[in-house]
Amino acid sequence: MKIPGLCLVFTAVLLLAARGDLAIVQKVEGSGSLKQITIKLKGDKVRVEVTPQLATIIENKTGDVITLMNQEKKFLRISADMSKAIAEMASKYAGKTKSAEETAKLTATGRKEMINGYEAEEYVRETPSFKATYWITSKYPDSAAILKQLQSIIPAAWNDVAKGMFDYRDFPGLPLRTSVKTNGKEITSTITSIKQDLLSEEEFSIPKDFQETKVPHLREPMAEKPSASVSPNP
Repeated sequence: MKIPGLCLVFTAVLLLAARGDLAIVQKVEGSGSLKQITIKLKGDKVRVEVTPQLATIIENKTGDVITLMNQEKKFLRISADMSKAIAEMASKYAGKTKSAEETAKLTATGRKEMINGYEAEEYVRETPSFKATYWITSKYPDSAAILKQLQSIIPAAWNDVAKGMFDYRDFPGLPLRTSVKTNGKEITSTITSIKQDLLSEEEFSIPKDFQETKVPHLREPMAEKPSASVSPNP
């Protein structure tokens, strides 16, 4: 998944806010064939449905991410440590600095807009590598309760990943619309519905007939390069 799409998925995950069963549908623009993301929450697990063929389960207690490939009947498990390694690798090759991400502050612009019938105020968060714009409201039903859980939903293992772009802990309300610009691309997601209906446990479990697909160890590419005294292979 390309970085703008990865940003959108992380943002979608962090919008899961209320305790109990919850389903959020977001309209997606600017991402090619991806038009909608459905996010479901049950207990300590999150399910993100990107397409009928692809779904992701996040275990908040451990930080593990499980991707279900429905057509192939396979699944891929990425541990919290591996997620951190992916974030570190992305930062390294994008030339980001930790201090730049940490100093990204959420700033109100003073602009207001009606989104799906609710008044929202524009906030921005910007670093040298990205610009995120959020339209935030406190008028949505139960928005305070939703926000409280949203602020604590980030798995501890994702703290470094959440810094800057994905950190919602200083939000004054519920973000109804999120726009992320990075690497010359922009993806916008808008919440179209939030429902609190009982969800099946099976939706948050790996199907019994699915087989696991392994991935290479991601820390190996980050190892130190050979010293100058060692000649490279021809």
